[in-house]
Amino acid sequence: MNLRSCVTPDGRFVVGIHEPGFHVGNFRETDPLRTLGACEDGTEVKNTANIPPEDVVEPRADVIYEIANPFPFRGATFIIKSSADRIAENPSTISLPKRPEVSLTGTLENWLDECPDPSRIDALFRLLPRPLLLALAANATDPRDLERIADHCCDFERNPDTRRPIGLRYERDPRGSFKARIKDHTLCEVLANNARLPEDYRGVMVLRPGVQGQSEIMGEFRADGGKSHVFEYLRRNSYIPWGHYAANMADDAVRYRIRDLSETDIRGMRHLYYQRTYARMADTLDIPLPVRRRTLSVPELEQVRTAVMKAVSADGSGKKLDFSATLWGWNFGFDFSPSGYRLHASHQQIHQQYALIPGTFSRVEPPETADAGAVGDENPETFAFGDLVADFADRFRRRHRIDFFSAYLRAIRNNQRMDGRKDRDARLVVYEDPRVMLFVPKAQTSQWELQLMTAAPVGHILEADTAVRASLDRAVWIAVTVLERLGARMITIIEAARRFDEGDAGQRLIYCFLPKLPYSPGSFTEAQLRWINGHYPEDFAAACRRRGADLGLIP
Repeated sequence: MNLRSCVTPDGRFVVGIHEPGFHVGNFRETDPLRTLGACEDGTEVKNTANIPPEDVVEPRADVIYEIANPFPFRGATFIIKSSADRIAENPSTISLPKRPEVSLTGTLENWLDECPDPSRIDALFRLLPRPLLLALAANATDPRDLERIADHCCDFERNPDTRRPIGLRYERDPRGSFKARIKDHTLCEVLANNARLPEDYRGVMVLRPGVQGQSEIMGEFRADGGKSHVFEYLRRNSYIPWGHYAANMADDAVRYRIRDLSETDIRGMRHLYYQRTYARMADTLDIPLPVRRRTLSVPELEQVRTAVMKAVSADGSGKKLDFSATLWGWNFGFDFSPSGYRLHASHQQIHQQYALIPGTFSRVEPPETADAGAVGDENPETFAFGDLVADFADRFRRRHRIDFFSAYLRAIRNNQRMDGRKDRDARLVVYEDPRVMLFVPKAQTSQWELQLMTAAPVGHILEADTAVRASLDRAVWIAVTVLERLGARMITIIEAARRFDEGDAGQRLIYCFLPKLPYSPGSFTEAQLRWINGHYPEDFAAACRRRGADLGLIP
């Protein structure tokens, strides 16, 4: 394998096959034979299979496929042949079941009597241990359960006639600022992310602008007569230097499920991402903006993008830009374990975050001295995920004298099934148009990973014109819609982009869609970049295409 990538210079995928057979010496000193139980007919079940008297010889264990990731820094994927062969017989089995209906209130009503006293149920809820409250807050589907739990974590202002919540109660902190009286922040967060909590509760707890803190609203997108409405929040004191932005669905356009999310909603969130990126770059390059205090139209956005690209391309001085890369991502879905481990995402399930990454540091410690060796020959560089892609693409080109992405696209087009079957679909592509391709990577780092890549060498969103941006937006919507309809409830999406001031090495803009699945929490195997899978990528692509066709999204 060249540079530990499954992509060869001539545009093929190379797959390694393990056919293990082995001999295991027996060094056990005792024979801990035990009875495990019994069948209904009285036959005892013993653990004799676990206590071999001699060495163990396994002449033919399960065949394992090892596929180096196209990008070596992402490790390798291992597919268990026996499992993948079973799924290949019927790829439509690739799906997750719906969450079950859960109602503790209904259970108690059935248990107590036909007309239980609600005050008794209220009293029992007040006695529930916190782990049970967390489990119920995350999984209950009965609004009555969730309303009862809400009183455990928040103090509400209520309408005196209806007793419905109209706001939170506040108090002043020692610095004189207003602070909501939240009795259990974790329970509040879990509860507010449950779509079955009535909307008036969700509104005052998490959706109303300002209830999550003092983050300023600095952008807005409205379309379809106000049915699609997105706010852009500034996160000043961010873990991302120089702040980041969150594009959240507004409180009058609530979305908790992908199936409630329109293509216009995605276009709106992405429009705010493009607008903020182009506007910030324009400010740093002293390029005047056509408007303030309103959303830029698509033609105005393109005007600013073109001016920024012209300025960046004309600079040739080698001077680092103030900001040289983008960061974009989306955590869809939320979960919290009763033991207290947060499993995914943050407030508001339909939201996207983005930022610009600085080209240099404000300063370096230790400071530069006459002895360059004190900090190395060069100062350290800021980090962007796309840099890893660029570094590998550059190494691939220098070693093989060919563009990696051209070879990668050919490999996707020319893909062959690793099980050698000619009677089954070998396509990896799920959806494409002339500008973008949505596909299943040959080596999935999540069991349901999808990737979106530009068809032409567009390496970052400054290079993406109006048509490319529209194609990206639609493909993002198709990808998450298909994944959710297959049963995915938690999806992380990340962008890998080229630096604005780096030379063109044919790099494509890439988005990775990474669903989290039950029984795949990420442990020592994944920490070593070894990704375990039980299906062939071609069969997952077939399942995605079938679901997309059923929804009318994919021809």
